[in-house]
Amino acid sequence: MKTFWRKAKAQMVVMVMVAAGATLVGCKDDETTPTSNTVTDIVLANNDFSILRAAVTRAGLADALKGGTLTVFAPNDAAFTASGLDLSTVNSLDVNTLRTVLQYHVLGTTIAASAVPTANNTEVPTLAGANAYVTKNDGGVSINGARVITADVKADNGVIHVINRVIMPPSGNLLQVAQANPNFTFLVAALNKVIQANPSVGATVTSVLTGNSPFTVFAPTNTAFQATPFNSIDAINAASGTTLTTLTNVLLAHVVQGRVFSTNLTAGNVVTAGNAPITVTLGSGVQVRGAGNGTNNANVTSANIVATNGVIHVIDRVILP
Repeated sequence: MKTFWRKAKAQMVVMVMVAAGATLVGCKDDETTPTSNTVTDIVLANNDFSILRAAVTRAGLADALKGGTLTVFAPNDAAFTASGLDLSTVNSLDVNTLRTVLQYHVLGTTIAASAVPTANNTEVPTLAGANAYVTKNDGGVSINGARVITADVKADNGVIHVINRVIMPPSGNLLQVAQANPNFTFLVAALNKVIQANPSVGATVTSVLTGNSPFTVFAPTNTAFQATPFNSIDAINAASGTTLTTLTNVLLAHVVQGRVFSTNLTAGNVVTAGNAPITVTLGSGVQVRGAGNGTNNANVTSANIVATNGVIHVIDRVILP
């Protein structure tokens, strides 16, 4: 009898050990670690995001982009290059500035391309604290004039829309942005001349450039001014009488009401702040001209510079009404 119980106990121990082993094996099979696919993981893994990857790492945002519920408008390497930015430029930026620029590409909620309303300039808050403007029209989806070229790349914590340009947060109002750009010293001098010489017109110009209502400015460079009678700061400051009136009308012909990004522009005549229409032509780029330009178009050489109260498009010829 004792021999029977000894054998029975031995068999039970063996059965328990086998069962425990099977359980452990089953747990091992069931507890495989799922693959992480956060925004950060996608940026790190995609070779088209090498500059963005370096920027995110340098700005210390890799962990932040692993959590939350986000929409990221992600410029690929070609977008950085098209915006005049390369790896060395990114690495030379102040870290806080770089972080703000990157956060300007991020929304704190998930928005699929299909959920973007069909409209111009839907205002969206970004993690940088400044609003950006999303448009959906026949040309697709864009943000601040940067087009979405690949939409709805799904991540565990949101969605990525790949864009063809880097977007920059506003650094001030229209006048402040112009004053900070060394290519606009003639334009700023002309604005100051008109503001100081004609109080009634100057008040309107000041309101346009510094007020809350959005405007679009086609801003001629210094080189563009040098091809006109206002070819120096001295010539601009010396303007009086009919010459000053001409200068005033010229400046007003460069201002259009509303925030009009390049992706919102339509071909045809557009009324300006001076009531003289300008003609917009769309093709491989954007061209504008006034009646005084004849067939000579001004080319938009740099588009969609965002200000708190509008947008600036840089042009290579002065518009003549």
